[in-house]
Amino acid sequence: MSKSAYLKLADTIAAEIAAGVLKPGDRLPPQRSFAYERKIAVSTASRVYAELLRRGLVVGEVGRGTFISGEARRGASAPSEPRGIRIDLEFNYPMLAVQTALIAKSLDGLEKPAALDAALRQATSVGTPAIRSLAAAFLSQGAWSPDPEQLVFTGNGRQSIAAALAAVVPTGGRCGVEALTYPFIKGIAARLGITLVSLAMDEGGVRPDAVRKAHHEAHLSAIYIQPAIHNPLGMTMTSARRSDLLHVVENLDLPIIEDHVYGFLDDEPPLAAHAPDRCIVIDSLSKKAAPGLTLGFIVPPQRLREGVLASVRSGGWTASGFAFAAAERMMGDGTLAELARLKRLDAQARQNLAADRLSGFEIQANAKCYHLWLTLPPHWRSQSFVAAAARRDIALTPSTTFAVTPGHAPNAVRLALAAPTMDQLDSGLNTLAAMLNTSEHDFDSTE
Repeated sequence: MSKSAYLKLADTIAAEIAAGVLKPGDRLPPQRSFAYERKIAVSTASRVYAELLRRGLVVGEVGRGTFISGEARRGASAPSEPRGIRIDLEFNYPMLAVQTALIAKSLDGLEKPAALDAALRQATSVGTPAIRSLAAAFLSQGAWSPDPEQLVFTGNGRQSIAAALAAVVPTGGRCGVEALTYPFIKGIAARLGITLVSLAMDEGGVRPDAVRKAHHEAHLSAIYIQPAIHNPLGMTMTSARRSDLLHVVENLDLPIIEDHVYGFLDDEPPLAAHAPDRCIVIDSLSKKAAPGLTLGFIVPPQRLREGVLASVRSGGWTASGFAFAAAERMMGDGTLAELARLKRLDAQARQNLAADRLSGFEIQANAKCYHLWLTLPPHWRSQSFVAAAARRDIALTPSTTFAVTPGHAPNAVRLALAAPTMDQLDSGLNTLAAMLNTSEHDFDSTE
């Protein structure tokens, strides 16, 4: 078979995966059976499987089988959209049983003509004095209280990240990021023509010496980090580490894009509390309220504000008037504060359950957050585990999704605990524990 022919056959399988004919966790036949079915040589079947593996569409190891990857329909750079899987441990949008009623009460009357007319009008990237004042008070945490005149608004947190990146990192420039990071930063940077530079981490978070080394090797324009409730590792940076990091970036004159989206689950204020002229704080409503109610916040230093505003406007990332109207009501009457309080309690309950069900396994967790990092035993590999979980109707996220440098992902998965009911979470965790206890000899073989 010619090179083009075996690639066409790989394309055929890829199309079946994209169309959903083959789903994550489905097992491909052994290569000999595949060759017989397709009337091709076994060596050609091997080349087809190797090509599918190269594209990240399948996972497999000798003696275990070849399975459609848990990442097959999304690529390696970012999570997919929710797939309706029975137990979703992939997406991390906390939805409480009481929150819809609380939000409905807060928004009561917004459908009336006068209120709705105002909400449906064109909004701006700076909102109104009223929304800026409410947002500044709502975002205040500990020693950090942003000036209302600093605030810039976008449609959601991802747009806020994109606008901040575009404002401080030129096309072709370099931005340092934690070696394991929020997955969507990779796609955002690629679209902006920005190169992400992996920064080494330890148990305290990103290492200051790694920032210095990366900057000296080739100039960085900024760094993007998650000091509070890191995604996916869950850690919150210690005071000592924060001080050391700020000392380094001050000496290097680097701006920090500080993702504080999960910060409402912790008491630690943003780095901006200690370096207000150095940090661009990013926040949003989707975790605090609901994924269908989004508003992004950017709190830049005054010297960078005009550049951020220009990025929001040129990117078309201005929030809708309806989002402003809803957020103004929910911040003003205390609904968002109450949701944040309840979600803190909910996250702790879910972490307690996970710690019990996964007792004895290597997990990195923060009792305050909605996710944990599970290091797999040697007989499992990250993508194989994700595919096996998918066959049991459980969605997980493999470590490769979070790794900045291809081929440097640890053998681990992230478990997002927010979406399932407690009963579903209990069932899913028990299933995963049973899988982790399975020995290598219990796996199906390919031949």
